[in-house]
Amino acid sequence: MSRPRRRGRDINGVLLLDKHQGLSSNDVLQKVKRIYNANKAGHTGALDPLATGMLPICLGESTKFSQFLLDADKRYRVIARLGQRTNTSDADGEVVQERPVEFTQEQLDAALEQFRGDSQQIPSMYSALKHQGKPLYEYARQGIDVPREARDIMVYELQFIRWEGDELELEIHCSKGTYIRTIIDDLGEVLGCGAHVIYLRRVQVSNYPSERMVSLEQLQQMVAAAEEAGVEPRTVLDPLLLPMDTAASHLPEINLTDVVAAYVLQGQPVQVQGLPAEGMVRINVGEKRRFIGVGEVDDQGRLAPRRLVVEERVPEE
Repeated sequence: MSRPRRRGRDINGVLLLDKHQGLSSNDVLQKVKRIYNANKAGHTGALDPLATGMLPICLGESTKFSQFLLDADKRYRVIARLGQRTNTSDADGEVVQERPVEFTQEQLDAALEQFRGDSQQIPSMYSALKHQGKPLYEYARQGIDVPREARDIMVYELQFIRWEGDELELEIHCSKGTYIRTIIDDLGEVLGCGAHVIYLRRVQVSNYPSERMVSLEQLQQMVAAAEEAGVEPRTVLDPLLLPMDTAASHLPEINLTDVVAAYVLQGQPVQVQGLPAEGMVRINVGEKRRFIGVGEVDDQGRLAPRRLVVEERVPEE
């Protein structure tokens, strides 16, 4: 019996999508998957419908390494509306309290300093964090408050951009799991006036270049232009993808010979020189440094494979 054909094509790489406002991250993901006719796709950390900006989308084998981007640092540009607090901490929610804006620049500077560096943050009830298999926002919509534990976060950089009337603009470079809406809500309480997010844009994930971002509209226009010119859309779409190993570019590299790599590809740990004392590594092979996956230094100091690329084999005639 012949195997059923997989839907879509085998295409591997990372697309830096510039998400527009109003769409969910999953909506955007499904549209990109269809545009590329990819058999597998996944995003690397959801953006709220209100938010715009960089949403790395992993296609094919790249999805195996998306966790590294979920864990990566992020940078955001945010505009807060001062004087109003909402139940969702952003403009999509209902205003629950209004207070006058009466602080000084010195008080603002002191308040911002409180949010720099290490701190703990209690996630919003309107987040996608799961409780008993359901996102917290589903409980929030039913009026149910679920106890949440504070989580360790790091704000590496918090830049003051401008304060004009009831608008405050900031740029925030932070660790994974940091909720910008919660920072703004907490800041509003420190200032005594309340605040919520009216604009949020993710400008960077890990060290990916913002100039490589492309919007859904641009992708659709490129496909239409290619079809009108009688050209396969993949010839213009595929060059937009970054190599799959860019998701793990922060890991130290270990380069193996073809012989040693054969054992790794069979799932066997191997002894190799140059391994760090512990942690994850990026595994390349040969002079061309072909990426085959990531491994971890085990308790015996060996390179143990953890996530490997499945390489397509051309069937014999």
